[in-house]
Amino acid sequence: MNKLQSKLLLLFFTIFCFSTSEASKVNTGIVKVDYNKLSEEFLSCVKENRNTEEIRKELAELSLEDLEKGLLTDEQKLVFWLNIYNGYIQVILSEKPDLYKDRSAFFKKEQIPIAGSILSFEKIEHGIIRKSQWPLGLGYVRKWFPGKIERKLRVKKRDYRIHFALNCGAKDCPPVAIYTASRLNEQLNVGTKLFLKSMSSYNEELNTVYVTSLFSWFRGDFGGKSGTKKILKENNIISTIKGVEIIYKNYDWSLYLNNFIAI
Repeated sequence: MNKLQSKLLLLFFTIFCFSTSEASKVNTGIVKVDYNKLSEEFLSCVKENRNTEEIRKELAELSLEDLEKGLLTDEQKLVFWLNIYNGYIQVILSEKPDLYKDRSAFFKKEQIPIAGSILSFEKIEHGIIRKSQWPLGLGYVRKWFPGKIERKLRVKKRDYRIHFALNCGAKDCPPVAIYTASRLNEQLNVGTKLFLKSMSSYNEELNTVYVTSLFSWFRGDFGGKSGTKKILKENNIISTIKGVEIIYKNYDWSLYLNNFIAI
């Protein structure tokens, strides 16, 4: 066998092994798409006002099974759904701001094509990110019969910090950050601290603190008033939890888009 024949044979086996390896991945169900990166790219395009049509098409055509296999940990699930939720808020309301006039209908409307289904913002927030919570249950009441997509894609444990990461398009919503799996915990901590600092007001003399209404609407997620006080103390909003009075501020629902932040 001459040198040319040896090189051709080596090339043949290299191609064969690569093809076999790829086929094996498909047969064993290994997911090749990084869904966190895809969600990051989607939100980056939204932030930079680039066209998102191709990414949205890719998201719509995903299979539920592949998405389930690709989002195994709560960190992966939160990164994906936070970026998707925040990105689609910007996309839809930039194109059709009048939808925000009836916010209840807007959040309930099925309008986000993901993995062969059309999801609502309510489904993503309360069903997947908050682990099948009843939207009006204040964080204390779970849904009795959650659907298939919730059961397959929802987080295993609720994390109160997501309330300071989800942006619903209103002026009093937290700003939009692009979340990554490798830095999620750090980003959520920083985002929580920044938001609470900007939205809270503490009168030490009267021992009274004014806070975002999010603490009232989802009080079960925060551990009630006692849990809220601990969170405020941990984030240096109040100096003591003893005897402090919590007052919930009115929420400014004015439409306010493109409120991005780098964390």
